Amino acid sequence: MTTSGPSQGRPVSIRQIATASFIGTVIEFYDFFLYGTAAALVFGKLFFPAASDLAGTLAAFATFAAGFVVRPLGGVVFGHFGDRVGRKSMLVTSLLLMGGSTMAIGLLPTYEAIGVGAPVLLVTVRLLQGIAVGGEWAGAVLMAVEHGPARRRGLYGSWPQAGAPAGLVLATAAFAAVAALPADQLLSWGWRVPFLLSVVLLAVGMFVRLRIEESGAFERVRQAGATARLPILEVLRRHPRNVLLAFGACLAPFLVFYLFSTFVLTYATTRLGIARSTALWVVVAAAALETVAIPLFALLSDRVGRKAVYVGGAGAVVVIAFPYFWLNTGGSPPMFAVTTIVGLSVVHAAMYGPLAAMFAEMFDVEVRYSGASLGYQVGGLLGGGFAPLILTALFAVAGGHYWAVGLYLVLSAVASIAAVLLVRSGGSGSASGRPVQSSQSRAIDA
Repeated sequence: MTTSGPSQGRPVSIRQIATASFIGTVIEFYDFFLYGTAAALVFGKLFFPAASDLAGTLAAFATFAAGFVVRPLGGVVFGHFGDRVGRKSMLVTSLLLMGGSTMAIGLLPTYEAIGVGAPVLLVTVRLLQGIAVGGEWAGAVLMAVEHGPARRRGLYGSWPQAGAPAGLVLATAAFAAVAALPADQLLSWGWRVPFLLSVVLLAVGMFVRLRIEESGAFERVRQAGATARLPILEVLRRHPRNVLLAFGACLAPFLVFYLFSTFVLTYATTRLGIARSTALWVVVAAAALETVAIPLFALLSDRVGRKAVYVGGAGAVVVIAFPYFWLNTGGSPPMFAVTTIVGLSVVHAAMYGPLAAMFAEMFDVEVRYSGASLGYQVGGLLGGGFAPLILTALFAVAGGHYWAVGLYLVLSAVASIAAVLLVRSGGSGSASGRPVQSSQSRAIDA
């Protein structure tokens, strides 16, 4: 299956576009998630040693959240230029910024070397990571969705989505490898290795992304002279309702993802007594399975509708919220593995798989990068940015009991279900949840 390359007029394989979007997103999220793993396991000791173990972990998770705080800024900035200049150039820029920031973390001095300057530098570089990933997601998704056929938008949009857990696999596996080192070696130099390896992935990502063509839908916008002067203001004028509903739609999937990818590392090692290496490899297995599950749920959404698949996943969050912690109170590694794998590779995948196409279909082509970025990144901040910090704090406030965390999960899932059900569908009331577009936008998007 092919489509025409808009600039050179030569055939471009849709599969090539999907592959490029997948690989680039894998690399971006390897860099972003590597920080989360390190924050859960070593950054408290390296950059906040004056605090207690709990306070150090909370401080490390706070710097993790800092990357989410600026993701909406990255979404707005990259969205503006993505809707005016093009998707491809923004993908290349975001990859360079992310790769450079990640390598910089691997070179940072620790608190022992320079004192309070160390956490300041850590937060600064984390902010750059957040800006980069804030502009990455929508560009990768739109390149895949806009190149793909309408009847398979869910499937093609899911490849960048699958890149997120694949990046988590690489990040967690890389850290699991160095975590096998003796504690003194891990804390002195071993933790730096996964961050410095980002230079190899950066080279691969640049090679892949420089070879793909610009989105045909964007090229038609540019040729028609229909680009918005200020896309962020235009999307707020045209689609204020869908922007707000996109925030809500992101709450449950982001919270669930960071519960099962980041928070469980602390939960398993400090509360369940499970070995650090075991917890890491469980997350690797869960994320690897989710990489396969996401396209399958997205393909299902092409058949039965985005809303139906998403609501099924969010409903499952309500079902497992309390049983997950109840089943793990005994500290059994096999039970921890089974429940965590189900949570990430089934429950989260059912929500995350159809999300990309759903967001693309919620906004007109001319403002799609800005709309999708703003909705996803602000929703990600609300749902996931503070998730490890909030979950850790809820456990502490509840005296180590899980009821507060379970309630938080249920409320977030209910809010997300309500948001998705309220997304306006097209004039036909189709199950895809596609909003009404202007006649000009429909022609451009055809």
